[in-house]
Amino acid sequence: MMTEENPYQSGIAYTDGSFCPIEEARIPILDWGFLRSDANQDTVSVWNGMFFRLEDHLDRFQRNNEKLRFKIPLSRDEIRTVLIDLVQESGFQNAYVQMLMTRGRPPIGVRDLRMCENRFHAFCLPYIWLAPEEVRHRGLHAHISPIQRISSHSVDPTIKHYHWLDFQMGLFEAYDSGAETVILTDSEGNITEGPGFNVFMVEKNSLFTPASGVLEGMTRRTVFELCELEGIRSVETSISPERLHSAEEVFLSSTAGGLIPVTQLDGLSIGSGKPGETTLLLNQSYWKRRLEGWHATKIHDEEP
Repeated sequence: MMTEENPYQSGIAYTDGSFCPIEEARIPILDWGFLRSDANQDTVSVWNGMFFRLEDHLDRFQRNNEKLRFKIPLSRDEIRTVLIDLVQESGFQNAYVQMLMTRGRPPIGVRDLRMCENRFHAFCLPYIWLAPEEVRHRGLHAHISPIQRISSHSVDPTIKHYHWLDFQMGLFEAYDSGAETVILTDSEGNITEGPGFNVFMVEKNSLFTPASGVLEGMTRRTVFELCELEGIRSVETSISPERLHSAEEVFLSSTAGGLIPVTQLDGLSIGSGKPGETTLLLNQSYWKRRLEGWHATKIHDEEP
């Protein structure tokens, strides 16, 4: 509900060239972003008044829009300004900011993709965590689903798209089993990713993560950099469910929370059943460096 003090206390959106409270933001029902899941997004976080890896997110957003043949109506500088304005107008020090393109629609009765007017939208919400604090502290309970992640031969997994029905059905399966989140597999039965996160495991003082069929997450990239800084070997490879079950530690990486430990998988404990030393070390390093301004763009800086 809007207040005189701050009409954007619940969040703010940018659509059709103007700002509005998040509750009032709308996408037309005939937009193919809605009707056909023909859309692309990128989500950047703000912590302590600083964007994290803003330019990297803008790079990926532009690259993926080109893959999808979207024509972005705003320049890169204009998009950056919109994102900064969203955070400034909301007053949030810690925020979750998403930019997205939808296909729009062609004239009614026409099915030619080339005649669609592509649309840019963005919104800003208070920072979103993948799991509540008490769950992050004790570690998530996850379920490995036999539901296959959409094949990379069908939809490019490096694009942040909205094809989530496999995740949604997997989540219901996880809830039914008493777990809190789900990890999907590929056509060969290997681990891929989950709804909004990449998966990592620790084995013999080294870190392993799936090499293919996954989003090349920004936090995933950051984990590789942290490993180099902390002297930890990291490897991209195929990981079977059995191998993940036998790991010493498992954690998830996400813009929505950084590194989140998984302490139970399919009802069985991972390692000691508590968040592991490597997970805690990397997560502490992640947040410490962010507070120090690592990969940061301050909200009040108009230039990158």
